[in-house]
This record gives sequence, structure tokens and C-alpha cells, in this order.
Amino acid sequence: MRTSLVSEQDLASRCVLKDREAQGELYARYAARLYAVCFRYLGDKEEAQDLMHDSMIKAMDCIGQFRFNGEGSLYSWLRRLTVNVAIDRLREMSRLRMVPLDSSMDSVIPEQDDDVDKIPASVMLDMVASLPSVRRTVFNMYCIDGYSHKEIAQAINITEKGSASILAKSRAQLRNAINDYLKRTGQ
Repeated sequence: MRTSLVSEQDLASRCVLKDREAQGELYARYAARLYAVCFRYLGDKEEAQDLMHDSMIKAMDCIGQFRFNGEGSLYSWLRRLTVNVAIDRLREMSRLRMVPLDSSMDSVIPEQDDDVDKIPASVMLDMVASLPSVRRTVFNMYCIDGYSHKEIAQAINITEKGSASILAKSRAQLRNAINDYLKRTGQ
């Protein structure tokens, strides 16, 4: 089966019917991107691989809940499911816990600057992976996956203000890592 010949809607419909070929196609088409999502949240390659497999199994079990909403909606559904599985895994591992709100964190950290473009994607991914788990989770949910602070607060049981504070700390830590990298590499 060739990926380009099967629409997301047809692929999902066939997966609902437990078509093994379609399930293999779903895995082949999305596993690498979902692994990247898992790695961003867990920061460990082996754990990310396990989580990606768990997410795919859950997706196969829940595929009947998917509602097609145009091309790209299947991947969006899979990514959201994977993020939720990652958050659940972090909770199970007791990595997500309340972080005290640092009231002195009133400064606004810039969302992006030109220095980020000088850093290879793999290095940047490692920098994000090195964040403590709560910071990494909030950073990923807000900056990459587009969750609001309200959604993050509900997902990981913190306040909206706490989410914003953790995001600011994440950005500050990444800014320091970026500066250190640029100094080390002479850029």
C-alpha cells in the first residue's frame, strides 16, 4: 500500500474495521512524528519509543472515536492522543508535581529570537529534553502543541498563573542553554 494513495479518512475507516494492512500503514505513516512528540515530553529515547508504541496501541483501540475533519485531522488527533498519553505517563512516573510559584518571575522572556536559527534542530531538541520534566511538559504543551495556559493547568493540575510562571522559567533556562552553546561554538 502506498501512503499517497490512501486518504486519512479511508485509512481511519479501514483501521476501525481492524484491517491489518491499514493499521500497518497508519503506523508507518505516523510513528516517526509521534516518536518525536514522545521524546519532547519524556526526554529519553527508550521511554519515548515505549510511549510511542503505547500511543499507537491506544490509537488503534480508540480509532472509532476519530472524526474526520479534513486532511491533517488524523495526525492532529493522533498527536493530541499521544500528548495525553505522555502526560498520563509522566503522572504515573511521579514526575509532574506542583512547583512553587516564583513570584519574583515578573520579567517577560522573549518568545523567540534570531539566535535560535543558528542552532541545529537536534541540539535544540536536546536542550528542550534537558529541561526538568514539569518545565519540559509546559514548554512543549504551550510552545509546540498550542495548548492554552488554562488547558495546561487542567491537564497537569496547576494554576494558570503557575503554568505561565513555569513557561517563563523554561524559556529562561533555554535562553541560558542557547547562550552557552553559542559561546562554546563561537557563533
